[in-house]
Amino acid sequence: MKNHDLSEDIRDYWSRRSETFDLAFGHRIAPGAEAEAWAAPMRAHLPPAPSRVLELACGTGEVTRLVHDLGHEVTALDFSEAMLAVARAKHAGKARLRFLLADAQATMEPDSSHDAILCRHLVWTLTRPEAAFADWFRVLRPGGRLLIYDGDWAKPAPGGVWAAKLLALWDRIAPDPHYDGAMGARHAAIMAELPFGDGLHFDGLAPMLAAAGFTAITQHSHDPIARAQRRVTGLRNRLRTRVYNRFILTACKPG
Repeated sequence: MKNHDLSEDIRDYWSRRSETFDLAFGHRIAPGAEAEAWAAPMRAHLPPAPSRVLELACGTGEVTRLVHDLGHEVTALDFSEAMLAVARAKHAGKARLRFLLADAQATMEPDSSHDAILCRHLVWTLTRPEAAFADWFRVLRPGGRLLIYDGDWAKPAPGGVWAAKLLALWDRIAPDPHYDGAMGARHAAIMAELPFGDGLHFDGLAPMLAAAGFTAITQHSHDPIARAQRRVTGLRNRLRTRVYNRFILTACKPG
């Protein structure tokens, strides 16, 4: 019998991947077109720089680079010490940037202490989403912004089934040593235990955020990022961009 909970399984999963995380497709953000595609929603929806931005589940600091380069004062938070070690080394010596070992579901940051919160591929992992959203609402100042990049990693989108089948065949013939993402067995085992284990969708997420107090909850297309990724990678990874339904969400704390 295990003597730890699902959160510890999740922490262990990401910590074990920290050394090779940036080698796996979908995690490292290539400079140029892909970086600009990820940064475009930040330019459009975060408050003007310099603002106080809390990045949740920063991992190895790839998104951290983009939001920091826009001129913001960034607090980058993660609950994996191994991930934070990589991020700290990557961004050593930078001003306007602090790293924090903490739980994204209970940040312990002061009330109304941040102008914006953003996260990439975090919400699907939440074990207590309602508590997390309430905490994020508390931490934001009145008028603060929320920016989420995420997707439904539980099953392929209707138009992505063919790509998933091709990838499964490819992986049986020639496994990718660095990919342990949404099509991996460990990932699937964790997802089966999560509140969003059946899939994360904007239509299900929006009412939960509204219940926490957020307004102006809006869905935006992830397609510009996928198109940019396909321009800088090989066929196997181009197929991966077509498997799952990904989306961007923005919301506000009323001012």
